Amino acid sequence: MDRLIDITPALSPETAVWPGDVALERVTALRIADGANIDLSSIRTTLHIGAHADAPSHYARSGESIEKRSLALYYGPCQVIPVDIGSGQRIRPHDVGVAITEPRVIFHTRTFPDPNRWNDDFAALSAELVHYLA
Repeated sequence: MDRLIDITPALSPETAVWPGDVALERVTALRIADGANIDLSSIRTTLHIGAHADAPSHYARSGESIEKRSLALYYGPCQVIPVDIGSGQRIRPHDVGVAITEPRVIFHTRTFPDPNRWNDDFAALSAELVHYLA
């Protein structure tokens, strides 16, 4: 049975963002409580808040922008792989430790435990792992 698992953390004005980036802000234009016929609001924040996918244009000068990317690249069968590495380290091929059996992977590192507190020493992918996965 196929199932959809949402890994998105709840977003709020307290959600940490990259230092200097735009924190989440909700602006209310109309409120029923104030006599309007509807509640109407907007939000302003960085595209890099919470769980997100970076388009190649985020890290490569000639990279494709997100609206040109197929949703199929991000949606479908996935394998969650726990990785036991320390904060600030890069995940390398030898850290994977299991056979990859799905076309997409998510590495569970436990190095960014509190979405409301920014930390600069979260784990990330190494260049070697990116080439290995490709």
